[in-house]
Amino acid sequence: MISEIYDVIVVGAGHAGCEAAAAAANLGSKTLLITMNMQTIGQMSCNPAMGGIAKGQIVREIDAMGGYSGIVADKSAIQFKMLNLSKGPAMWSPRTQNDRMLFAEEWRLALENTPNLDFFQDMVKQLIVENNKVTGVITSLGIQIKGHSVVLTNGTFLNGLIHVGDKQLGGGRMGEPRAFGITEQLVSLGFEAGRMKTGTPPRVDGRSLDYSKMEEQKGDENPQKFSYLDTHKLTKQLSCHIVYTNETVHDILREGFDRSPMFNGTIQSLGPRYCPSIEDKINRFAERNRHQLFVEPEGWKTVEIYVNGFSSSLPEDIQIKAMKHIPGFENVKVFRPGYAIEYDYFPPTQLKHTLETKLIDNLYFAGQINGTTGYEEAAGQGLIAGINAHNKVKEKDEFILNRDEAYIGVLIDDLITKGTEEPYRMFTSRAEYRLLLRQDNADIRLTQKAYDLGLAKEDRLQRVQEKVAKSEELEAFLRETSLKPGIINPILENIESSPVDQAYRAAQILTRPNMTLEKLDEIDFINEFSSAYDEEVREQAEVNIKYRGYIEKEKENVAKLNRLENIKIPEDFDYTRISSLSAEAKQKMTNVRPKTIAQAGRISGVSPADINVLLVYLGR
Repeated sequence: MISEIYDVIVVGAGHAGCEAAAAAANLGSKTLLITMNMQTIGQMSCNPAMGGIAKGQIVREIDAMGGYSGIVADKSAIQFKMLNLSKGPAMWSPRTQNDRMLFAEEWRLALENTPNLDFFQDMVKQLIVENNKVTGVITSLGIQIKGHSVVLTNGTFLNGLIHVGDKQLGGGRMGEPRAFGITEQLVSLGFEAGRMKTGTPPRVDGRSLDYSKMEEQKGDENPQKFSYLDTHKLTKQLSCHIVYTNETVHDILREGFDRSPMFNGTIQSLGPRYCPSIEDKINRFAERNRHQLFVEPEGWKTVEIYVNGFSSSLPEDIQIKAMKHIPGFENVKVFRPGYAIEYDYFPPTQLKHTLETKLIDNLYFAGQINGTTGYEEAAGQGLIAGINAHNKVKEKDEFILNRDEAYIGVLIDDLITKGTEEPYRMFTSRAEYRLLLRQDNADIRLTQKAYDLGLAKEDRLQRVQEKVAKSEELEAFLRETSLKPGIINPILENIESSPVDQAYRAAQILTRPNMTLEKLDEIDFINEFSSAYDEEVREQAEVNIKYRGYIEKEKENVAKLNRLENIKIPEDFDYTRISSLSAEAKQKMTNVRPKTIAQAGRISGVSPADINVLLVYLGR
């Protein structure tokens, strides 16, 4: 037995576990991170990239809260792209392509330099539970480690089963053993468990590919970064490439369908809807004669390539045979075939908003154990679980992000209110207040909260306050500066916008379609003033001016909804005694136990009529 008693024990060192351990330790809890393999801390199990649509916003939020994912992503980036720039700012999403080995190295270095954090390599096979409260863990070596709270971030390792054609291997990742014991114990304690599936594509030798037959995808000309701190921007970048499958590839893949665990009944659990395997794509979308693939480098110094879009659990001979008919892949050499993996998860309706379980005190779940998919979703949950595990042990208030405050808040509320029967992935469309939850203002939304918690340092807060002050200065200048027709009409003509016949404020002109602050800078006296501000400040001022009306409207909607958030429902409320409620509403609200009327209204199957009945019973 290890004699030391920890405040927080984190099980698993993937993205959720790393953020949970960092948050708890940085807040002052004596923290232990237990992993089955110290060499795979912060491992990118699937694609070598961070961010993307809605996911990039989550990485920015983690960074604003004092988490490490953005910093690690910046330090290991080999390419940066801002996605969706042709759409409005609510849709802009940062994404990095990363050096897989460097990413894991930077995570480990960051954690090893975190005070209050210890490490231990072993598999946790059992929790120590006394009087419905977790008090520690037992490892496969029989070592007992005591802790006041435990955060489970087991990823795909709980009873993980790998499929390659008709071959099956026990494992949490290819070449790594699965974890067992925890699922069985939790089920015996009254938890509901389920199975999910995910997959990964083949990794191939980049030296065997002919890139001249592919479409090059370069990074942004002026690459940005994730972290609001002084991480370096990229000065050189590696290109990705795009290529397409064809009918021949599809025909060869179909040859293996009878040996596919997806189609012969071996795999019955649901996989990620928005990242299907290649065999699933050609089966579901039979009318399409090609599918897009992204050829992604794994790092600065390696020849390994990730074939994004070609996830598969087909027999390895079929995978290789089919790939040889993809343009540029005629002589492909495969490092490892794609595979599917099934693993245990626990429907997240069994959690509180803090990610503490309802059944066992001081036990928290974060990441794929809750039915999510993606590094970013896992990391966001880990951050919140780590904060709340610390706060509970130190007898501080619980920390919850609301849906109007962060994508992380949307993610967790969706999970515990609606549950999920398939791997959950974040999209901008899931956030009803996405214009407020932009990637550019995550620091303004969250840094004060992080500072109040003790996670964000004072220099980070001062940086945000300075950004707000400067953007307000620039906004004020643009709202007060008058532009005469002779000055502004030549610029309007260039963007094919109607000329003006009287003076207009610069801010009014800026709200026109296709007009940008960069174009207004063609006017010398505007450029003289605005060029003194950095890119972040300029972007913030421009968005605030262009979308002011929409932003104010969204804030009004938030205020209306928050009135329902303030109407609390007693924890022991008996829904079964209200005869006017629908049977489905009674069942689902009894299961979820919503804290507020607003949360009750977000439960699938609960109608507006049910909410009105509840309001009457609560005296509203």
